[in-house]
Amino acid sequence: MPQLPATPYPAEVRARLDADAKEVLARYPGSRSALLPLLHLVQSEEGYVSRTGIAFCAETLDLTTAEVTAVSTFYSMYRRRPSGDYQVGVCTNTLCAVMGGDAIFDTLKEHLGVGNNETTEDGKVTLEHIECNAACDFAPVVMVNWEFFDNQTPESATQLVDDLIAGRTVEPTRGAPICSYKDTARILAGFPDERPGAVEATGGAGPASLVGLKLAKGEALPTARVVSPRAGQPTDARPQDGQPHDPQVHDPSPAERLSSHDAPQQTSASDPEHPAGPAAEEGE
Repeated sequence: MPQLPATPYPAEVRARLDADAKEVLARYPGSRSALLPLLHLVQSEEGYVSRTGIAFCAETLDLTTAEVTAVSTFYSMYRRRPSGDYQVGVCTNTLCAVMGGDAIFDTLKEHLGVGNNETTEDGKVTLEHIECNAACDFAPVVMVNWEFFDNQTPESATQLVDDLIAGRTVEPTRGAPICSYKDTARILAGFPDERPGAVEATGGAGPASLVGLKLAKGEALPTARVVSPRAGQPTDARPQDGQPHDPQVHDPSPAERLSSHDAPQQTSASDPEHPAGPAAEEGE
């Protein structure tokens, strides 16, 4: 059925968005290039990209609402319906799933009483599965408003969402302190995060992330073990009986948070040492 025109923003909101949009447009030689940050900007106003937000972007950039809608529905970071204060994304892609991501997602769905892309009744948490959080070396990973919570378990993830709902402070494994989803959207629109210490808290890659880089450079590894290809035997950097200890190699401490790759699961059908039986065709 045809829809009525989108309700315009109130005058004071429109004036504020116009000023912010002018600042965003000044960064780009072509106005169309500003569409992505403008979508984040209107999302920071309502918590999702509404029909009103789409109309604002279209008018500001001299585009059709169809063009704006096509972009806003293509990228998953733009929400098309009201969302919670905290977007909790559980990676269920291959490695995270094998390491426990599926169990975390199922546990949170039951605990929160919501399904995928649904929001709790109090409006605090929206739960979703994410295809990849780009942090496979810390699997399984959960993100809250795009900040990392590494090496999660069903129990730790349950405690995490309980703390968010209760308003308790939670600290990401890496990245800036958690802020609301609307505030996160404004930062993604290109406006500075003015919270004291937030920028300095962004951190960097952990030891597990840097192992591959060190291998590529031919540098000595900081951890005691390196996982070899499945067809070979795992390399153990610890000295064997009667051999001198390499001072450049040490046994890792728990604080170094070894990668999940350091304990591969012997379940692959391609592993000749641990066959899983014949693989069935899709649909069988």
